[in-house]
Amino acid sequence: MPRYATIVATGSYLPEIEVSNDLLRTRFSSDPEKVDKLEASTGILKRWYAPDNWATSDLALSAARQALERASRKPEDVDLIVLGTDSPDFITPATSVVLQHKLGARNAGTFDVGCACASFPTGLAAAAGLIATNASLRTVLVVGAYLMHRLADPNDPAIFFYGDGACAAVLEPSDHPGFIASAMQADGSYNRNWGIYAGGTAEPASEAAVREGRTKVQFIERYPPEINEQGWPRLTRRLAGDGGFALNDVELFIFTQVRKSTIETVMADLGVPFERAHTIMEESGYTGSACVGMALHDAIGKGKLRSGGLVVLVGSGVGYNQAGVAFRMP
Repeated sequence: MPRYATIVATGSYLPEIEVSNDLLRTRFSSDPEKVDKLEASTGILKRWYAPDNWATSDLALSAARQALERASRKPEDVDLIVLGTDSPDFITPATSVVLQHKLGARNAGTFDVGCACASFPTGLAAAAGLIATNASLRTVLVVGAYLMHRLADPNDPAIFFYGDGACAAVLEPSDHPGFIASAMQADGSYNRNWGIYAGGTAEPASEAAVREGRTKVQFIERYPPEINEQGWPRLTRRLAGDGGFALNDVELFIFTQVRKSTIETVMADLGVPFERAHTIMEESGYTGSACVGMALHDAIGKGKLRSGGLVVLVGSGVGYNQAGVAFRMP
């Protein structure tokens, strides 16, 4: 019989240190209008920071534990961990290995997904494919985690975007979908717009790189709005075509939580009421690699997805990468 991946439980973690827009207005008191403009265009009102002694894997651990508890699974039940982030604990080894150790998932293999904020949908698609083709895989843990504020200059106004958080989903095989479709697209010509440009092999870390800020995340050039405003509807329609469903069949749409106005534009393009999109950026900030999964968990908790309901998840990350998946909820 065919094997399909299904999402049996989700988890989410938002740390406890609140950083409000008013606090940022105080920090950037010489030009508080920057915060005003970003608040108006994004809908973000606050973000949350982890303690200074935490790493990305610590955020991931909290979300993973919650997802496993909700699935009634133990860490040793996990066969595979897929972790998506672009704020890893280390350049190497993989953050998924660190999580495996902290979680006590001694029977699990692991790998990282590194396509920024498209990582969680990409991880779900990879896990679904592996479950479908490997009879030995029973329980796969997909995690998204983001601690980018730690890698940012606190005096850079782009700090407005960076909130810490993590999400997790437990996937297991079923004899009915579950997983419906995936779609991905990218354009590497934008690889120099936003990123951390020293510390890797293109430019190893050096005293000059640190002094000039290239070991911190830098917002070099704004992306054209059409990247998401046109890219997300294109991906969504590909999912519908490949998955054999109509847009009106979708119970809930979840997009990268970076600009509420972009989601409004995309929903209008799709011809679907905005009320069928779910947003959390207002209260959690932009949580990058974690935001799509965190929004999914929040929507489930608020009863916005019924059993059998179809959800479309689309993530968009620097580089740029975009990825989408469609699932029916169990």
